Amino acid sequence: GTLPPAWTVAETLWQLAADGELLQNTLASLGRLVLGTAVGVVTGVVGGFLVGLNRRAAAFLNPLVVFFNAISGIVWLPLMIGWLGIGTALVVFLIWNTVFFLVFQNTVLGVRLLPPVLEQGVETLGGSRLPVILNVTLPGALPYVLSGVRSGLGFGWRALIAAELVGATVGLGQMIFRAAEFHRADIIIAGCLVSGRLGVLMDRFLLLPIERR
Repeated sequence: GTLPPAWTVAETLWQLAADGELLQNTLASLGRLVLGTAVGVVTGVVGGFLVGLNRRAAAFLNPLVVFFNAISGIVWLPLMIGWLGIGTALVVFLIWNTVFFLVFQNTVLGVRLLPPVLEQGVETLGGSRLPVILNVTLPGALPYVLSGVRSGLGFGWRALIAAELVGATVGLGQMIFRAAEFHRADIIIAGCLVSGRLGVLMDRFLLLPIERR
């Protein structure tokens, strides 16, 4: 087949927006992204701090993290379909799988690279372990954490669209998949444009300002 002209794609976008289908699918995808990213960030940050503060745990777990991170999240799709079925739980798991490892590794890196002299200085002044972690370790590692969150959200968005192709009944990925069955290249391109634009907007207006701050 041939690619549809630009005006056909624009007309299709307008029609999808007018009948509410585009909004419905976009909100469904964003909802899954928020849920999966939130779980991935929380578990990645907490796990990263616990491992980063413990050299033995870091030495033991780092090879395992590298191993599982090397496995693309979409590879888990056939197994997870059997365990979780088609729906939100499946998609959220695949997003978590993508976000968690990026945030986890960046958090561990941020904690490990913090100069020990900063923590020792606070302890010398009488600070206990918890205040040191809250006032020194956490702020020091925060740039690395936010960098991991930014990368995780970008890769999580791509994992979301891929997972929705076969693992959901509604969403931008599912809209693209259904369009492929009917050879609607205009809808496929429109869905890709919306997906890409949303990714750029999230990075520019949400994550980049936070990271700079």
